[in-house]
Amino acid sequence: MAPKTSPTPYDRARKAYSSLQYERLKADCQEYLPSVLLGGAKAVMKEAVSASPKDAEAIKKLFPSTCDIPLVEFEAGTPPAEKAPVKVGVVLSGGQAPGGHNVIAGIFDGIKAWNKESVMYGFLDGPHGVFAGNFVVITDEIMDGFRNTGGFDMLGSGRHKIETEEQFRDSMTVCNSIGLDGLVVIGGDDSNTNGAVLAEYFKANGCKTKVVGAPKTIDGDLKCPPHIPVSFGFDTACKTYATLVGNVAVDALSAQKYYHLVRLMGRSASNIALEVALLTRPNACLLGEEVAEGKQSLKDITMDLADMIEARSKDGKETTG
Repeated sequence: MAPKTSPTPYDRARKAYSSLQYERLKADCQEYLPSVLLGGAKAVMKEAVSASPKDAEAIKKLFPSTCDIPLVEFEAGTPPAEKAPVKVGVVLSGGQAPGGHNVIAGIFDGIKAWNKESVMYGFLDGPHGVFAGNFVVITDEIMDGFRNTGGFDMLGSGRHKIETEEQFRDSMTVCNSIGLDGLVVIGGDDSNTNGAVLAEYFKANGCKTKVVGAPKTIDGDLKCPPHIPVSFGFDTACKTYATLVGNVAVDALSAQKYYHLVRLMGRSASNIALEVALLTRPNACLLGEEVAEGKQSLKDITMDLADMIEARSKDGKETTG
């Protein structure tokens, strides 16, 4: 089935807001902009980021058209006088992370400041929306209804991948029909890998659409210092969890008779658990990587915790934990 190439009417506007959400909608986040983006910036081409020697050949084989493209950095300067309008698409991919709507808002505000005739398109419900051509035109009214708010409900997200030749071809057909100058994939490691493969396909087939990845994952497992020091969403998630764990700790002190076990999300990377532990100082913190490295069984972990409780009891701390 051929993909759609015309916009879908937007019907996902929020119907009601709390008083806190109203305050957030009105908040001005310009003060958080990096100084280099205030008053205009210029893009500077730098030398391509080289792959590690052991992976260089494999990467070149997988990404022959894009493996050696220049690194682009922004520097303070005067933007060009003639600024033609641009068309940019955005797609949310994978699980939710705090800040997703403001990433979209930042892109929207940026292209409108570049040229007020610029247009943003939002692909609905994840990567499937790209190759199916399920997209909307994002207007000021739509954008202003989601600024500074959580969730990914403005466009919806999904865990689909663009994998088959037909899906790559349909994605290019949709982007060409809209005339997209850029497509921003807001997602984690899998989503950005998929975006890199899509960028390779576009460049190899002469499509003008540039694919850009915005690193999103609350797990904090998408890093490439100094280029990606941290993914957005991680800090907010950790502080939110720390607040909840801190409340449990206060409850433990109040009850004077229980130990509480709190399970935090995180796949193979235990970055969230470790960061929250550093913020709240629990009596014990179990990290998946350490459990795997030590080949610990459930019995081993249980015995370690029991020994810790016994040691605390001997120190007169038996009633809190």
